[in-house]
Amino acid sequence: MLKKISQAEIRKGMYIQELCASWMSSPFWQKSFMIDSQATIEKIRNAGIKEVWIDTAKGCDVLVEEAIAPTPIEVAPESVIELAPIEPRVPFSEVQSVSMDAEMGRAAKIVDKSKSAVFSMFSEARMGKAIEAEQAMPLVEEIANSVMRNPGALIGLARLKTADDYTYMHSVAVCALMIALSRQLGLNDDDTREAGLAGLLHDIGKMAVPADILNKPGKLTDEEFVSIKEHPSAGYEMLLESKGVGQIALDVCLHHHEKMDGTGYPKGLKGDQISLFAKMGAVCDVYDAITSNRPYKAGWCPAESLKKMSEWSRGHFDEVVFQAFVRSIGIYPVGTLVKLQSGRLGVVVEQQIGKSLLLPKVRAFFSTKSMAYISPALLDLSGPGNQDKIVSREDASTWGLKDIDRYWLGDATGPT
Repeated sequence: MLKKISQAEIRKGMYIQELCASWMSSPFWQKSFMIDSQATIEKIRNAGIKEVWIDTAKGCDVLVEEAIAPTPIEVAPESVIELAPIEPRVPFSEVQSVSMDAEMGRAAKIVDKSKSAVFSMFSEARMGKAIEAEQAMPLVEEIANSVMRNPGALIGLARLKTADDYTYMHSVAVCALMIALSRQLGLNDDDTREAGLAGLLHDIGKMAVPADILNKPGKLTDEEFVSIKEHPSAGYEMLLESKGVGQIALDVCLHHHEKMDGTGYPKGLKGDQISLFAKMGAVCDVYDAITSNRPYKAGWCPAESLKKMSEWSRGHFDEVVFQAFVRSIGIYPVGTLVKLQSGRLGVVVEQQIGKSLLLPKVRAFFSTKSMAYISPALLDLSGPGNQDKIVSREDASTWGLKDIDRYWLGDATGPT
């Protein structure tokens, strides 16, 4: 039976069906879980959560002696199978677009919470516990809403992962990229959510790969590479044993390393043998992998990565899906260093929705004529009266520039 109780009545052995709080304010990645320690109770109290729903069929009930002067207990009807979500889903078409600056704060909180959630979820998988996919849907919903408001914010932040947290943040990034690509392809909301979940879970099989191989800084031996190539099949088997995992997530997990020319793995599928969602997963997975710093190499700049991928696209990626992906993140994605016709260097800070992919917003901060930093200036290349334009993408090392990400992150203070 489901009961709503106050935080003061929570005790060890209770099964929490749902916290009366939003996913973002919850200290746990799961919606439902067993209270197994006093530390878990303190987490709930420290988060300021006043009430929770418990399931007395799965755990302890309220102690009689604790209920001498109780907060009234709400008992859910026996016919209730699951609780209504605290924050109802909003159709993605109703999510209002906002500027990059307006979304950055929310996106940063979502990225931080998502990293912790994926770490916990993957750690449980490494220990052999089955994943409950429905528990990850609030996370997917938060990521999706951020992408709908402004895709550049969360996607850009997720790219700034370290080599140490790559496996977990890669999953968050691919989730966001899959959602942005789904929107560009015109998929419905349910398929978009499932695509996001697929992105989040696509690499779960890496938890079956020994950590020393997964994080090896040098070249893999043939035997080690075989171990890595087994992760799609291992992940598929994990997800088969999990709750709430749909066909889309299973398919993407198993087939995101297939290639259009049949040279991929694990099944060597080619062309139309590969589903739309697996084709999407292949593009999103590779883009985030090559733009990220890894234990064995530094990431490429976003625009350089798209150029490389376009050279591989005929044999590796579906052309229609790849072109849609480029439209979803821009020819010059957020964080790309570009040279302007005026001779200034700048970093792309925002795409212009509904406008030319060649005309993003750029923060100029360096003069190639004087070879000196200048006062940062935000330029809307599609704005009225603007005379500047992008003439090339640039490599920061060529100009001796470091830490250029701060210019699109909003720190425009220049060098110290």
